[in-house]
Amino acid sequence: MKVDAIVLGAGIVGVSVALQLKRRGLSVALVDRKAPGNETSLGNAGLIQREGVYPYAFPRQFASLVHYAGNRATDVRYHPAAMPKLLPFLSKYWHHSRADRHAAIARAYSTLIEHCVTEHRTLVEEAGAQSLVRSDGWMKIFHSARAMEATIADARRWEAEYGVPHEVLDSVALRAAEPALSHALVGAVRYPSSDSTSDPNGLVTAYARLFERLGGHILIGDANTLEPSWRVATQEGPVEAHSAVVALGPWSNDIAQGLGYELPLAVKRGYHMHYAARDGARLNHPVLDVENGYLITPMARGIRLTTGVELGFRDTQKTPVQLEAVEPLARDVFPLGERIDPEPWLGSRPCTPDMLPIIGPGTKHRDLWFAFGHAHHGLTLGPITGRLIAEMMTGTPTVVDPRPFRADRF
Repeated sequence: MKVDAIVLGAGIVGVSVALQLKRRGLSVALVDRKAPGNETSLGNAGLIQREGVYPYAFPRQFASLVHYAGNRATDVRYHPAAMPKLLPFLSKYWHHSRADRHAAIARAYSTLIEHCVTEHRTLVEEAGAQSLVRSDGWMKIFHSARAMEATIADARRWEAEYGVPHEVLDSVALRAAEPALSHALVGAVRYPSSDSTSDPNGLVTAYARLFERLGGHILIGDANTLEPSWRVATQEGPVEAHSAVVALGPWSNDIAQGLGYELPLAVKRGYHMHYAARDGARLNHPVLDVENGYLITPMARGIRLTTGVELGFRDTQKTPVQLEAVEPLARDVFPLGERIDPEPWLGSRPCTPDMLPIIGPGTKHRDLWFAFGHAHHGLTLGPITGRLIAEMMTGTPTVVDPRPFRADRF
């Protein structure tokens, strides 16, 4: 098979890239070892975060560092054996998280974030996936007034700087919006301009089916067989293309390093588990417990509980201690019933130390493109990333300035 472009990786980013290229008239082969949406895109919290203009920074306060160093926090855990190799990445992450640098990063990051909901909604409409998406925002909930006031201050700043709306709910308003949540909560902050999905895998699959209806090819293959310029092995035989796009999420660096690129990519691991709801309880919004670092959200499979960050190597075996730590806390907030999944799901978020994704051409090869490193916002930024890559590859004006996301910035 010969096509204009090979896209490696069938998660939300790769599917979006393939779909946007196909919408612009290119012949495209989407190649992965699994069916679309069955790796990292399977297990996220389902948020499309219009409010997420400030990417998640490394804590810089001394008290916070001491707190996390004890390795007993509910929102962040680490594997001690991995720390020596991760320290160079973490030191750069800490460097970029200083307030002034973080603000500068947000100015670039916000150019992508501002298009996240509109780009998703365009694809949702074309794919006929409206039943999978909710357009009523999500919430952060609070046990203490002090924590709530800190989040309100951030929300006000985001609204002043970037026009992202928020709503403050006192305990009475929260109870009206989410009657099943604990009445001990003091309130919530709601972000009404964000969307969410009840089935992230289903949404990626719907986009992939649209790609096929437009004439795209989805193939099972091995990205590690990629050869310049450009050929990859699949179950249906070799595929040759004029261009190749690496959109393999946490596996992207395997390919990039093989081609001679040294990119500072690490992973933040995370877990989820689904639960039944007791006594007919209903959860209406995705809900983040800010002080305890977990999120519960209504999914097609049940109530999904997702954990915060586990720092370690991508391929280390599961250590779901965070899930065990936050499950009883979540049960105090919402009436979770029995576990539905036979075991916890584990995924890895691909991260760069400056918190910006890598979107753009490779510098050592012609017609090689990168689209990875989206950290916590892969689902959020998939469609706008696909559009930006497609515009660059076809030589058309870009919706945002791509320079902050170039691979050679490191």
